[in-house]
Amino acid sequence: MRHGKKHNHLGRTTSHRKAMLANMASSLITHKRITTTLAKAKALRVYVEPIITKSKNDTTHSRRTVFAYLQNKEVVTELFRDVAAKVANRPGGYTRIIKLNNRLGDNAEMALIELVDYNEVYGKDAAAAEKKTTRRGRSKAKKADAPAAEVKEEAAPVAEAKEEVEAAPVAEETAPEAPAADDAEEQKA
Repeated sequence: MRHGKKHNHLGRTTSHRKAMLANMASSLITHKRITTTLAKAKALRVYVEPIITKSKNDTTHSRRTVFAYLQNKEVVTELFRDVAAKVANRPGGYTRIIKLNNRLGDNAEMALIELVDYNEVYGKDAAAAEKKTTRRGRSKAKKADAPAAEVKEEAAPVAEAKEEVEAAPVAEETAPEAPAADDAEEQKA
């Protein structure tokens, strides 16, 4: 019976499972999203979220503790610099698991696991950027009208110059045709 055994063994020995989760956590921190089976994604979430929480406190002790789990200096550096700054005000829930279609070879349930703060589609930053671009203030409209009038005044001479340029080639095109007709008449005579 499995009384009190809360983690998924994933069909591996303890050393293999720890090494696999450490490698997957390193890949997740490096690439910000990875595709794996649903069972591994759920096990990885339990493994990596306490590590990300530990990275919020940048001390020598927390760095050594995280390094004991990940065993990769570059990943630990990226975690404490970039990822910790992004998740500083988030109280947990740093990862998101999105289910995908089953794998073709063995019909295994697949999932995409990603860091929440690095997704542009679902993130708060994307929604805030959309709101900023769509909302217009009244004071901004008044300021925008004054420079727009100046631009229209400057654009008028440019438009007239374009019309003159367009008219000139038409005149040149008709002029060469007339001598060509004269040459044809001379050849007939």
